[in-house]
This record gives sequence, C-alpha cells and structure tokens, in this order.
Amino acid sequence: MTRIKFKQMTIMGLDVGGTKTAVVEATAGSEILQRQEIATEADRPFEEIFPTLVDLMTRTRVKSLEQGNELIALSVSIGGPLKIGEGVLIDPPHLPGWHGVRLKDRLSQSFPDLPIFIEHDGNAGALAEFHFGAGRGMRDLRHLIFLTFGTGLGAGLIINGQVLHGASDTAGEVGHLRLAWDGPVGFGKTGSWEGFASGKGLVELASRMFPGRWSARSPIRELVASMIADDPEALEVAAEAGRWMGRGMALLVDTLNPQMIVLGSLAVALGERVFLTARQTLAQEALPQAVAACRIVPAGLGNRIGDVASIMAALDHDQIRTKLSNA
Repeated sequence: MTRIKFKQMTIMGLDVGGTKTAVVEATAGSEILQRQEIATEADRPFEEIFPTLVDLMTRTRVKSLEQGNELIALSVSIGGPLKIGEGVLIDPPHLPGWHGVRLKDRLSQSFPDLPIFIEHDGNAGALAEFHFGAGRGMRDLRHLIFLTFGTGLGAGLIINGQVLHGASDTAGEVGHLRLAWDGPVGFGKTGSWEGFASGKGLVELASRMFPGRWSARSPIRELVASMIADDPEALEVAAEAGRWMGRGMALLVDTLNPQMIVLGSLAVALGERVFLTARQTLAQEALPQAVAACRIVPAGLGNRIGDVASIMAALDHDQIRTKLSNA
C-alpha cells in the first residue's frame, strides 16, 4: 500500500481567553495557516460551549487535510489555575463555567488519534515570546517573564531556559497578589495586581478615578479606545495602571532577577501610555542592579501572541520535537 505523502507537519492550536477563543493551524515555525475566532461567552457552562469548539476544530482539521498537511498534535493555551499534566481546570476566575472540567480527557475523546498538550496561557505566552517574539535570536537569554495583561493578569516564568510550573502548577498566578488593602477587585481580591492592571481592572480603576464618566460596567473596548485616542482622563487611568504594573513588576524583578519582562495584549495596544509610568515606578521600587539587568518590552508578536501561544504546549514537548526533527 502506498503511504500518503503530506506536504508538511502542522499543529492545531486552541486559545481560550476570557473574552475570545481562537482555533488555528500553524507550522512549527509559528506561521498561522488558518484561523477561526468566536466569543468565549465565559459565563455559559462548558457543556454548552464545547460542541461549538469541537465543530471549529473539526473544520480546521478537514481544511488542513484538504491542503495536504499532517496535523500531529492539538495544543491548548488557557487561563488557570489548572493541573497542567491532567488538563483539569481549577476554578478559573475568567471561565466560571469551566470549573472542574477535565479538558484534556474531553478533547482526547473527540480527537482520539491526536496527542493533546495543555499549558497555562501565561506560560504559553512566555514560550511564544522566548522563541518567536521579543526573545527571538537572543542566544544569551535565559530568564524571561511574560505578563498577559488581557481580560485578567497572569505571568509565565522562564528561568534558566525552562518554564517554571512550581509544585502544584500555580507558579505565575500573580494576578491575585495584593498590592494595596484598598483598590479595584481582581481575582476575587480587593487591591490585587489584577485589579489594578488588567482589562477588567482598568475599567474599575477608571470608575474609581472618574465616577461621573465611567462605571464598573463600562465596556473595556470603549475605555481602551479613549486611551488610544489620548483622551486626557483616560490617559490618567492608563498612567495610574502603569504605576501599579511597575509595583508588581518590582516584586518579580527583585525575586527572580529576569533579563526581560514582556507585556502582552493591552500593553501592546497602549504602548508608552502605560510603559512610561511602569518603568519609572519599577526603577523607584526595585534594586538598581536588578533593574539594570532587565528590559521591559511589549510582546514582539503583537496581536499574534495568542495564536502563537496556542501551539507552544505541543512545541515545548519532547514527543513533538522528536517527531518534527525526524521528519
């Protein structure tokens, strides 16, 4: 029997965020070949959403086969907390309908012939930036931190060239760290880092600073659009969020001594509106020697960060690396 000759090996990525979910097919070099996106509808139960996800992934797989590609893995990037090896979500604050979901098992039932790899979105983002984004081509780069700065706030930690998961896979869950006793609520905690520096946190911060203009229910996109348009009040909110971002980063810089901190999502869109005060505050709060060794940069992948992050759980696994190297 003649074996089918495939054009190239590819990976299917599933990026589940608090606001949107995307399914992509990508090469091992991070080229996105196809992409579909839907609203996450995070408050809906997982059982209502899952059939739609399976349909998107099935259509992606069919199109991949039509193009002559060989899908070799299904890779997932998703917000935690979660048990990474088992693929079980543990009360994720931005996916309330997903608590206790055994995602790896459910995906394996739907795609039994594909190996499934799942990673925390912060870690996946760190890997994406390390290999294909801000850290690409930097041979001496060993210590990188990625901050999601999206709907919520989480971190991915690469120390000595390896992702740091910790004893129970919760390393990098920095959003719940309390920076002040009073302040916006994030990760279920008043004054948390996520409360001051995340999409939802920006809105609550704005409602506190300018209650006559914004409320805690104001759309995130409208507030961010005002910031990008350089609205004076919106810029004050962005600058204040940057100060709190700097205070949080100082904890990481003094504790882990990274060479680079990469900020994703909203930081990419807002640029120096948050980076200026973040860097200034970091310089005031952290050890000078540690600050001098660390670059603070936006995600090099820009708005591609979520798509590329979705394939990193597979690309970081020896099974897939070996398969690709033997191709």
